[in-house]
Amino acid sequence: MMTKQGLIIALLVVAGGLLFLGASPLFVVDIIQNAIVVQLGKPVRNITEPGLYFKIPFIQEVTYFDKRLLDYDSDAQDVITQDKKTLLLDNYAKWRIVDPLKVYQNFQTQRGALQRLNDIIYSELRVELGRHDLLEIVADHRADLMKIVTQRSHEKASAYGIEIQDVRIKRADLPEQNEKAVFARMQAERERQAKQYRAEGAEEAQKIRSEAEKDREIILAQAYKESEELRGAGDAKAFKVYADAYRQDPHFFEFTRSMEAYKKTFKDKSTLVVSPDSEFFRYLKQR
Repeated sequence: MMTKQGLIIALLVVAGGLLFLGASPLFVVDIIQNAIVVQLGKPVRNITEPGLYFKIPFIQEVTYFDKRLLDYDSDAQDVITQDKKTLLLDNYAKWRIVDPLKVYQNFQTQRGALQRLNDIIYSELRVELGRHDLLEIVADHRADLMKIVTQRSHEKASAYGIEIQDVRIKRADLPEQNEKAVFARMQAERERQAKQYRAEGAEEAQKIRSEAEKDREIILAQAYKESEELRGAGDAKAFKVYADAYRQDPHFFEFTRSMEAYKKTFKDKSTLVVSPDSEFFRYLKQR
């Protein structure tokens, strides 16, 4: 009959053998983890607090799930917009496991939950972005669309014990075969706008030149009018001076005018054929 001391030794030997085989009855749940104890394929315990716990070796197993806010980064996938443009979409999401028991019942592992998450988000992205044109997705309403996708994805994922907090588009590119066509259309549009701007500029320049030409003609006409008025006034004053001088000494005035006529006539050694009795030379005849 085995003694008490022998029984203790036997138990220690059995425990040592179990530990050697990797079948420890103890396991640790970290502060960042939840754990599900599974017995013969069925969950029997849901552990949400950190600590040291006991399980039945060979009969019970432990599956761990991260309780932190996790990143989900998908591979780029094609999405067709409402205006029949194909986008190569690269998106990411923030998610958390809020009910590890539901996740285990549906997917058994965290990796399986992540695969389902990918299906849900991609499906909602295809549906929502398929209702909008390319320009709205890329520039105009991107943030609003992502809020809608986040809400609908969360509603579907919550049935599996998953919370989706945010879905974002990291990058949206055109497939390589469509880039050249899109760039060509963009270039044509920019050239059309440039021609329109140049035509509008030329029209405006013509208006400015016409206005300047009109102002020039008005200024020249006004200046000519004023110059003629001044010239007329000067001539009138000169005639008045001449008339006054003529009235004071008519003979001196005639003499002066004759001397000016002689000067202009004989300036360039001109030859003048006139009668000797001509009145033109009367002041030359006098002594």
